[in-house]
Amino acid sequence: MTNTVFEFDGNKYKQASTHQKEWGNKIIAEFKLTGDERILDLGCGDGILTRQLSQLVPKGFVLGIDSSKGMIETAKEQESSNVSFKLLSINDISFSNEFDLIYSNATLHWIIDHKNLLNRTYKALKKQGIIRFNFAGDGNCSTFFKVVKEVMEHTEYKYFFKAFEWPWYMPTLMDYKQLVDSCDFIETKVWGENADRYFQTKDEMIKWIDQPSIVPFIKLVDESKRLQFREEIINEMLKLSEQIDGRCFETFRRINVYAKK
Repeated sequence: MTNTVFEFDGNKYKQASTHQKEWGNKIIAEFKLTGDERILDLGCGDGILTRQLSQLVPKGFVLGIDSSKGMIETAKEQESSNVSFKLLSINDISFSNEFDLIYSNATLHWIIDHKNLLNRTYKALKKQGIIRFNFAGDGNCSTFFKVVKEVMEHTEYKYFFKAFEWPWYMPTLMDYKQLVDSCDFIETKVWGENADRYFQTKDEMIKWIDQPSIVPFIKLVDESKRLQFREEIINEMLKLSEQIDGRCFETFRRINVYAKK
């Protein structure tokens, strides 16, 4: 199975990624850094959290990578003397003994081959270096997945998805623990997190559907039917997720990973 590169609108993502920023800031708050570390941010997105990491290492350096040109174009607005951004697929990193910390937030469920990921990140770390990841696990986005799978099966859209490969890897906690333990890290910890969320308004939910959730699907649909496809997904999502108080609920289940070389 291979990874497809999906293009995102970095500016729209910046406006629709409140919960991703919350998760990322929670992880960043854990770090006890000396200020001279070299850090790699896998899937840097709009670069805002990458810039925050760079402020913690004024004598160090942070590199943010992403496979989306739209994300990198937006992220480059955050560049400074000790933070840089590069268009690069996570699957293709080939660093060796270079980073004290490899960080990733709300990205790695887009990576299918995590054995390759863990091997490459292990190689990229210095001795005593750590990885700290947070990504989606089993049970994530259960309403959206139900809706999009049903709409994809509608007669007018089914043809477009004949060769479609599901774009995400969201393992069970036990499966991922076993995978991490099969690698060469000297210390590992893998734990789950229930991050279920109420979007405060319907508009907030719709922005999240547009960037990034619907991206892997909508570009496969003929242009003449894209608006209709999007509207059907949005209408069904709101129907199933909207609460009495107007907020919209979705499940968010996370896998957290800490490992030391």
